[in-house]
Amino acid sequence: MSGKENKTLIGAFVVGAIAILVLAVLVLGSGKFLSRSQKYVLFFDGSVKGLNVGSPVTFRGVKIGEVTDISVVIDQKQRALRIPVLIRLDPELIEGGSLLSTDQGAMRHVVEMGLRAQLQLQNFVTGQLMVALDFFPNAPPRYVGMKKQYAEIPTIPTALQELQRTVEHLPLREIVVSLNSAVQGIDRIVNSVDTRKTTQTLEAALKDIQTLVRHIDERIEPLVAGLSQTSGAAEETLVESKETAASVRKDMKELVASTKTTLESAQAVLKQSEQTLQAYSGDSPLVVEMNKTLRELGATSRSLRHLSDYLERHPESLLRGKAIIKGQ
Repeated sequence: MSGKENKTLIGAFVVGAIAILVLAVLVLGSGKFLSRSQKYVLFFDGSVKGLNVGSPVTFRGVKIGEVTDISVVIDQKQRALRIPVLIRLDPELIEGGSLLSTDQGAMRHVVEMGLRAQLQLQNFVTGQLMVALDFFPNAPPRYVGMKKQYAEIPTIPTALQELQRTVEHLPLREIVVSLNSAVQGIDRIVNSVDTRKTTQTLEAALKDIQTLVRHIDERIEPLVAGLSQTSGAAEETLVESKETAASVRKDMKELVASTKTTLESAQAVLKQSEQTLQAYSGDSPLVVEMNKTLRELGATSRSLRHLSDYLERHPESLLRGKAIIKGQ
């Protein structure tokens, strides 16, 4: 009997030792036994379908923890159901991980810096979700206040949830009715008799414009050729006019010089005549007639002087005539 009891004890001891060894391997091998991991609670609005225990927790793509528990609790104050999600973060994976402390004050400081949690798609095919942590300083923190034994990290909705909320607040029925009315109005305008007539009128006008453009094209080339010839003739006329003007200017200078010489000679003759007449009696007919003739010659001399001065200043008057002063 004692031999059988010893065998039983030995067998039980061996089985117990194996069980303890397996347990030690599982606990110590997983790295959780001596881990200083910290737990936090998150409250997400909407469905968490696709988020499971063991889903990763990342910070900008780097895994720093995992989801440890998902449950449903009743919020007595708000009379609503809440889904608290517990996550565990490993401070050893975060440089300066002491900031992620279970101390409420320290965690609130990090939250004030903008730390928020958000659900993101982990696998598009399977629809699995993960928890993504990042800083969103423009998103105000929203606390639920349950599970106070854990520090709470505020959450923000996903882009899809924000889109759904926006769509839910849109007056879709009114928009559809307005679109339907607009489409019907456009259909009436497009298919109306007036629109068809307008289209036909536009087609006819376009044909007339095309015909006019063709006629203009046919007449443009001869017109351009004529303008080119006219331009050449105008240039030749301008050259000839310049040459004529130069010749007239030269002749005018010679004429003015000759006129001045003639005037000087006439003045000398007049002076000599006056001296001669002084020798005769002032009452004789010859003297009277000579004085009259001398006065006329003096007037003619002055007119010729004025004419020569004017031609010297305005030689072009021989071609254009004397300028007419406005107001005369």
